[in-house]
Parts: sequence; C-alpha cells; structure tokens
Amino acid sequence: MSTRVALTIFILFMMSCHAQADLTPLQQQNKIRGMVLYNQYKIATPELTIAAEAGDREAQFYLAEELRQQNQYITADAKKWYMAAAEQGDYYAIFKLATSKSDLCSTMNNCPEGSKKPGEWLEHLWKIAEPKANSGDGEAMYIMYLATTKLDWLEKSAEAGYAQGQWLLANRYKEGERFFLPWKRQEVIGQWLKASAEGGFPKAMLEFSGYLYENGGDLSVARHWIEEAAKLGYETGVSSYGAYLAHAPSLYDFPLDLVKGYALTSLLTELDGGGNIKPYVDEVLPEIAAKMSPGQIDEAKVFAKQWKDSHPPLSFYPDKLGY
Repeated sequence: MSTRVALTIFILFMMSCHAQADLTPLQQQNKIRGMVLYNQYKIATPELTIAAEAGDREAQFYLAEELRQQNQYITADAKKWYMAAAEQGDYYAIFKLATSKSDLCSTMNNCPEGSKKPGEWLEHLWKIAEPKANSGDGEAMYIMYLATTKLDWLEKSAEAGYAQGQWLLANRYKEGERFFLPWKRQEVIGQWLKASAEGGFPKAMLEFSGYLYENGGDLSVARHWIEEAAKLGYETGVSSYGAYLAHAPSLYDFPLDLVKGYALTSLLTELDGGGNIKPYVDEVLPEIAAKMSPGQIDEAKVFAKQWKDSHPPLSFYPDKLGY
C-alpha cells in the first residue's frame, strides 16, 4: 500500500471511526474515493452510493448532501439517505432533517414512507446528543450549539477540546459575541485559534497564522502553521504555502524556494471540479515559472510527485453541513 493511500485511509478513519459499517475492501475503496471527490467539489455520487447502500452512515450522509447540492433542494432520494444516516444516529443528518427549509419532497408530498416532521427530528437530536454532551462529548456539545444557538454549548465544546468547536468559538468572539475588553477579546480569539490548530483543524491553522501576522506575533510560528495546513492537503494551505515560498507574494518571511513554490502551486491543477481554482493557477503558475530555469521546472515536477505521493489528497475541507 502506498504512503499516500495509507495516509488517506488513516485520516478518514480518524474523522469517522464512529461511523463505520462492515464494508468489503471494494466498498471501502469506493467510500474513500467518494470522500476524496466530494472534498474536491467533484461528482462523487457513484462511489458514495456503493458505500451508502452497504450501510455506511457517513457515506449515506454525504450522498444525501451531494444530491441536495446538485438539485439545490432536498429531493426524495436525498431525504431517503439523510433518513438512513439519521436512523443510525448521525448528528448531522438529523440536524439537516430538523432544520432544512429546502425540503421539496415535503412540499410535493412524496417523501419516503415513515418521514418525521422537522420538529420531531429536532426532538430526536436533543434526545441523543444532550446526554452525550452532558457526559463530556465535545462534538455532541457542538451539535447542541448548532441545534439551540446557545453559546454556552459552544464554549463547553471548546473547553472539552473539540477542535472545530474551538475554531467556531474564536470566530463567534470575532463577530462580537460575549463582552470582552477590546485587548482581551483579541487575546481570547488567539488562544482558541491556537488550540484548534493544535487539535488538527486546518482552517484554524491558517487563521492562527494570520492572527499572528496581524498582531505582531512570531512569524516562524505562523510559517509553521501554514506548512502544517498544506501538509494536511488543505487547498488554501497548499496555495498559500506555494505562493509564499515563490514570493508570489512575499509574506511571512518565507525564504525564496521557487522549486517548491512552483511544485505546490502546480498540484492545484487537479482541482478542476468546483472551487474556481483554475483562474488562480493560470495566473500564478506562469508568474513563478518566469523566474525559473528549465532545469528548476523539471526539479519542481519531481518534487510535486513526491509531495503528492506522501501527503493526503487535496481537499477544500468543506463545512460538513454544506450550504
């Protein structure tokens, strides 16, 4: 098994170890491929369907999300898969069923048999999430915040060490939630972004690096977190790391490394689904290449392959609850 495949499997396992079904190797392979495509804003329906039909609740949720996003509303088929995941206790599927305002199948009266009303799904969500939240489960606390909008739950989630909750809390404070003296607000925002970055959340890694840059922090630490976000395959991390290494533009005092900068930027060409990355690559890659010799470009191509083979696939890390 290649290092790249092993890394992909490990990351998906860590993200969803509580959501595994008994999949065959072929079904698991399709789930992994489907998740990679979904996270790159590419069509993943065929691969996710294979794992969803095998009973994998995470695949069921993401298949429902893909179908909803393709149609801009919850179709009967999308609702079927939300319900399948919800019946296995998936918080996010239940949340969608409880809160969605784009449920066309309800309007058309053609929802799957046994469908609950949104209020019933919300009651079910509280029923399964609140006991876990009260026992210290940070993700359950995060879900309780989403379901109730009570900031206390989000603060508890952050304090319990849930990295995405820490990132969201930092942003809620940035938006003005809670009373702080101005200098204290900035300090607390930085503390939670740092905690989230240390917890492995790539969006927080980049935001914390920006926080350090804007507030006169240690740029070596900022550079570290940009690199760490890139190593996780986060699209914005890879594009930022590549651009700064190539001084296109020169920020964070990265030493000039045209070979690595070109290599990393060139990897973004595979994001040819959604995300609108192509215009960026078409502009920046020639700008970097103009500073390089043919030999350096050949060296960059070798480095790009080495990076791709030893790091997780590129991902936009979309919000699990989508739009």
